[in-house]
Amino acid sequence: MNDPEASQFWQVKQKAGPILDPSPGFPHPAAVLKKLFLVFPLLACVPGARAADPERSVIQIFTFSQQPVWDAPWRFDSVRRSGGSGFVIKGKRIMTNAHVVSWARQVIVRRFQDPRPYVAEAEFVGHDCDLAVLTVADEHFFDKLEPLELGELPKVRSSVVTYGYPAGGEEISYTRGVVSRIELQPYAHIGNRRLLGVQTDAAINPGNSGGPVIQEDKVVGVAFQGLSGLENAGFFIPTPIIAHFLKDVANKHYDGFPHAGLRVMPLQNPAFRQFLKLPDDDLGARIDGILPIPSAEETFKVDDVLLQVGSFPVASDATVLYEGNRLSAALAFQFAQAGEKMPVKIWRDGKAQDVAVEVQPYGGDRLAGYQYDALPKYFVYGGLVFTPLSLDYIRTLGREAPETAAAELYYETFYRKQEDPKTARPEPVVLASVLADAVNANVEIRGRVMVDKINGVRIERMEDVVRAFEGNKGGFDLIEYLPHHGLESLERAEVLKANSRILKTYSIASDRRL
Repeated sequence: MNDPEASQFWQVKQKAGPILDPSPGFPHPAAVLKKLFLVFPLLACVPGARAADPERSVIQIFTFSQQPVWDAPWRFDSVRRSGGSGFVIKGKRIMTNAHVVSWARQVIVRRFQDPRPYVAEAEFVGHDCDLAVLTVADEHFFDKLEPLELGELPKVRSSVVTYGYPAGGEEISYTRGVVSRIELQPYAHIGNRRLLGVQTDAAINPGNSGGPVIQEDKVVGVAFQGLSGLENAGFFIPTPIIAHFLKDVANKHYDGFPHAGLRVMPLQNPAFRQFLKLPDDDLGARIDGILPIPSAEETFKVDDVLLQVGSFPVASDATVLYEGNRLSAALAFQFAQAGEKMPVKIWRDGKAQDVAVEVQPYGGDRLAGYQYDALPKYFVYGGLVFTPLSLDYIRTLGREAPETAAAELYYETFYRKQEDPKTARPEPVVLASVLADAVNANVEIRGRVMVDKINGVRIERMEDVVRAFEGNKGGFDLIEYLPHHGLESLERAEVLKANSRILKTYSIASDRRL
C-alpha cells in the first residue's frame, strides 16, 4: 500500500476492531474508505476508534426499599431489593433515576467489573423529573473513574446506545437503537407531570433505569421508563432536563420544575380569531384556565392569547418549535428555574402586550401524584382510620370499594380542581378502613369513602378531622360521607375508653401522624 494517508487510516481502523484482509486483486479497504470520506465528508462523523470507555463509569445500583401501606399508614410493606443503574458525573457523584432510590433503606453501588460493594446515599432527589444524585462516603470508589460528559439533545433518526444492568444478569448490557420521537411525556414516577422525553427502540428494561444513553461518547439521556402495550419502545430523559436539574441543585437545594399555571387551548377557528382581531398568521393559543398561582392570576386573564414565551413563538395549535420538534407550549416555561421571570407576549383587547411572569413549582395538585419522602398522615379514632386521599391511596382500591364511592374518589383526585375549583378541598380525607372493635361493631360503612363533615365541620384537611373530634362537647360524634351523604355515629364516652385498647390490639404506636 503506497498511499501513506490510507496506510495511517488503516492502522486506526485496526485498533478499533478486526477488519478482514483484502483478497488479492481487490483494492485495499483503506484506499476505498479514504475515497469515500473525500466524497461523503459527513461519514467522517460515524464513530470509529473511541478514546473513552463509557462503560467503566456506569454504576450498578442495588436498593433495599420499604414503602408505607397507604390504607394502613402506620405500617410498612416488606423490604424489597431492586436493581438499577447510574453513571459518574462531575464532582464525584452518581446520577440515576429518582425511582431507583425512592423509599430506600439502603443503597449499594458497584463499579464496572469490581466485586466490592459500596454504600451510597441520595444527595438530591427530583421526583418530578425522576432524577437523583448519589454520593459515596468512601472516596476511593471514584478512583480512576472518569465523569461522563453531557451532550446535546439527539436528533430524531440518530443512533444511541443504552448502558446498564437490566434484570436477568450481573454483567453490563449494551443495546443500540434509533431515536424515534421527541415530545412531552408523562413521567410515570410522579404520575402527574409531563416533561421532555425521548422515545427509542433501544431496549430499556427493569434495571436499565438510571443508566446513561450514549451518543458520540457523551450522555444524551438517562433511561427511565417503558410503556406497556408498545413493542420496542423505551424512553429516556434528555439532557435539557438533566441540565435543568443539575443547575437547580447547584445551591444545595432542589426546588423543582416550574409550572406556568395556565391551561392553553388551540385557537384555529378563523371566525373566533377575527372576533379577537388576531392576525391570520397561525400564531397564538387561547388561555382557557388559570391555576390558583398568585403570579399567574396577577399576570394573565382567561381569553388572553399566548403569542410568545421567551424566545418561542406559540403556534395556533398551542405548540412551539424546539430543535426541529413540534412540542406542547408548556415546554417553553419549563426552561426557567424556580423564581425566574419569563418574558411573555400576549394578545389582549385587540393588541399585543409584553408581560413577565414569575414561575414557581406548583404544589396544588400534589395529592394527584405519587407521594415520596414524607410518611402518610393518619388519625385513628374509635377504630376509624382517616388518611388523605392521594394517588397512592387510589391504588389500594379493590373490588370491595363501592362503585359510586370509587367514582367520587377519582373525581375528587383528578378533576374537581379543574372543573369546580371553588369547592375543591386542599387535602381531601378518606375513611380508609375500620379496625374492628366493640365500639364500632354497628358501623356499616367500613371504609373506602370520602369524608364530608364531622360534627358539622367541613373536612378540608387532616387537621380538621382532629379538631372536629376533639372539639366536640356533645355525647355523640356524627360523621357524614360522600357521595350520598351517608351518616354514621359513635358514642363519644365509649370511644374515649376504647381508643387505647384499639391501639394496643392492632400494635399501633400512636393514634396520629400529622
